[in-house]
Amino acid sequence: MNIHQPLAGRVRPQTLKEFYGQSHLIGKKQILRTLIEKDKISSMILWGPPGTGKTTLARIIAQETSANFVQLSAINAGVKDVRSAIADAESYARLGTKTILFIDEVHRFNKAQQDAFLPSVEDGTIIFIGATTENPSFEVNSALLSRAHVFALESLTKEDITQIITNALSRAQENFDIEEITIQKDASDFLAQMSHGDARIALNALEIAVQFAQVESADDKCIITKNHIEQALQQPSILYDKNGEEHYNLISALHKSMRGGDVNASIYYLARMLEGGEDPLYIARRVVRFASEDIGLANSFALPQATAAYDACRFIGYPECGVNLAQAVIYMAKSKKSIAIYDGYTKAQEDVKKYGNVTVPLHLRNAPTKMMKDMDYGKDYKYTPLASKKDNKKQQFLPDELKDKKYIK
Repeated sequence: MNIHQPLAGRVRPQTLKEFYGQSHLIGKKQILRTLIEKDKISSMILWGPPGTGKTTLARIIAQETSANFVQLSAINAGVKDVRSAIADAESYARLGTKTILFIDEVHRFNKAQQDAFLPSVEDGTIIFIGATTENPSFEVNSALLSRAHVFALESLTKEDITQIITNALSRAQENFDIEEITIQKDASDFLAQMSHGDARIALNALEIAVQFAQVESADDKCIITKNHIEQALQQPSILYDKNGEEHYNLISALHKSMRGGDVNASIYYLARMLEGGEDPLYIARRVVRFASEDIGLANSFALPQATAAYDACRFIGYPECGVNLAQAVIYMAKSKKSIAIYDGYTKAQEDVKKYGNVTVPLHLRNAPTKMMKDMDYGKDYKYTPLASKKDNKKQQFLPDELKDKKYIK
């Protein structure tokens, strides 16, 4: 055991029995466990948040199925590396050994890089396992996606993290070169909570906390307190990728919470995005859109409120503008809702696409020249402020093809 290796590497599970979490996939009689045990593994993509065991699971699959394991990272590997791995796989295949090509962060591979190993997936030279934190349907080529089963991994539960912590400390001599380590329950609970389902965060913090506790200890006992964990974590990591799926999940949750009138959920998702580093102006723009899309005619003050919040964000910036956005978000959530504008505009858009450039009625056309007037541009137009109610009612504004359309009722 290399004591200088990060703790997460030192305690990495080697078998399914040692693996914590993902019981929906590798629990007894679950699909992935069954495929592994029966050695029926085919190409797959492991999709899930950081620290949920994607790389570890790929390694275990290779070990359990006696496969040659080749790992590449899409961050620094290129087509040349992929082709080299395939050449090695062909050599192993001649010896009767299958090869698992594991590509971490596969969403970072471009189309050419993904296409480089597609033929080898199709002919069975390699079993491809990709790992990604991004939604594969957005980031992985459809050709590769159609040849790989997607398994969705879930964030680890507090119970999973607690088990991982307990397991690491149970082998204190092996993992820390310390005879015995004790962690107080409130410290363990706090670490499990603040790891946000990420085993790597938990283990990294635990390692620092152990070192801190050792320095503070007056005797040979190593007791980890909540203070040690707080010091180790410093500022808890917030799972939020401004360019990834979590970005869209949270803005969707904010929008739907405001639409549903849930003030508490609305302000929570706002805080979650801001604390995660989201651009306040992006949120402000979405609130401006919401003011017209979901409130519209039900409250004419919603749009000015939203645009004022946008201006406030530009004037004073973050973090001070957080309270301005909170005011706007709460206002939107509490306001009456109407989708009449959104619905009407959408229908009008559809008709524009359906009917094309239909003719504007002559009486509505502008007639700045004599020729246009001679062509009856503007003829018989009734100037609304001076026209009678009867004439106004009879006057047609929509083109003939759409004259009976009702976009706003």
